[in-house]
Amino acid sequence: MSTFRVHEEPLQQEWLDAYGHLNEAYYLVPFSNATWKLQDRFGIGTAYFEETGCALYTLETHLRYVGEVRAPATLSIEAAILGVDSKRLQIGHTMWSADQECATFECMLLHYDTRQQRATAFPEAIYNSLLDAVLSPAPEWAGRAVRQLCGAVAG
Repeated sequence: MSTFRVHEEPLQQEWLDAYGHLNEAYYLVPFSNATWKLQDRFGIGTAYFEETGCALYTLETHLRYVGEVRAPATLSIEAAILGVDSKRLQIGHTMWSADQECATFECMLLHYDTRQQRATAFPEAIYNSLLDAVLSPAPEWAGRAVRQLCGAVAG
């Protein structure tokens, strides 16, 4: 499948740091907003939650800062389904400003039934729709971890 241009929003002045560029904490805001739009696209957004009590909970997130973002800017988010199993969804986003790639975001989401207080399988139709949308091959940055430095103490 391919990627989806799911979200666009202007850079907010209060998101800037002392150096005049997007503060690292605020990269997550447009990525999170894009995730809501991606969920809506696949029928697993807020209306789904209200009907079923099922939600997607974030288990893990990995952000990569690729390019600087300075105001004024419009942030555009491209999304992809990277993988899915019966209860989990792996997604990735790329942030663009103009024609410059600025950051990537990857997360693992868990399909959770808030009424039963436990993880639960996606409905079959939703699972199949997500499976059909998996991007192949995945971007080169998908599945990466933070690199270990020389002299790092192993757990």
